[in-house]
Amino acid sequence: MKINTNKIIQNHFFQHLEVIKKTYSNLFFQINKAADLMALSIKKKGTIFWCGNGGSASDSMHLSAELIGRFKKNRKPLKSISLSSNASTLTCISNDFGYENIFSRQFDALAKKEDILVAISTSGNSKNIVNVLNIAKKKRVKTISFLGNKGGKCKNKANLSLTIPSTSTARIQEMHIFIGHILCDLIERKLNL
Repeated sequence: MKINTNKIIQNHFFQHLEVIKKTYSNLFFQINKAADLMALSIKKKGTIFWCGNGGSASDSMHLSAELIGRFKKNRKPLKSISLSSNASTLTCISNDFGYENIFSRQFDALAKKEDILVAISTSGNSKNIVNVLNIAKKKRVKTISFLGNKGGKCKNKANLSLTIPSTSTARIQEMHIFIGHILCDLIERKLNL
């Protein structure tokens, strides 16, 4: 059977463009609000915490690095931690307390009221993401969720949810990193760094 690679490539581009248009229409104002929350946290000496599983774990590490390192400007480092990045901590907590607690246990130990948690889940149903959002609420830490589909179990758990209007994991992940880059740009500009 011959594969029409041109059609496959074209479909990916068209799907991506369609999701970009819907995301722009649905989330334009929420993205700005998320940047305001994050910039205010940093002004108050808070830390931006990130977490996610799989590809979302990579996004959480990538976006945390953009704040600690730089996005566009050479500037002072901003306080940011990916809860997805310490293999010793992740395996210790997973082994002793269960995988569903890998983020909530870290967050409970490290977070304070001025911080922000950005929880990333394409399905919105990851138990460890639900748990960390619950801990954040108990600690009165503001939360932003990057979700997909219809938001899943996390839909109403965050202070601000950025839910991508798609059922495709690939398209959702593309929008999550795209929005993350927009937020990094806005934070640098809002803080006048």
